[in-house]
Amino acid sequence: MSNIIKQDGFNYSFDARACSSCQAKCCTGESGYIHVNASEMESISKFIGLGIEDFTQSYLFKNGYKYSIKERKFNDSYECAFYDRASNGCVIYDVRPTQCRTFPFWDYFKTRVDELKLECPGVVDV
Repeated sequence: MSNIIKQDGFNYSFDARACSSCQAKCCTGESGYIHVNASEMESISKFIGLGIEDFTQSYLFKNGYKYSIKERKFNDSYECAFYDRASNGCVIYDVRPTQCRTFPFWDYFKTRVDELKLECPGVVDV
């Protein structure tokens, strides 16, 4: 089974083995938004054992008309509230939002592959 993931319309591929050597650059770094929809909010809240209201209050903030997962500040960086530094992984990995599931295949990066390579060591040219 190959660890190389390709997606139509993208001029790069992704080697998933690189995740084990990366310091979760896709979950840490500059501040940003990790948007979640209603279905994702429900899945995550059930997964971590919180009611939707408690989950929303504890882990989300409103960004315009969308909800985004809160971040924590760590030194000069930000990290997703669900990033676990000890295990270098995501504590909600099985129910992570679509935005996380589809990384690094975002339309934004189609014309910014050099920028993506700085963030993700798993990105390789096709």
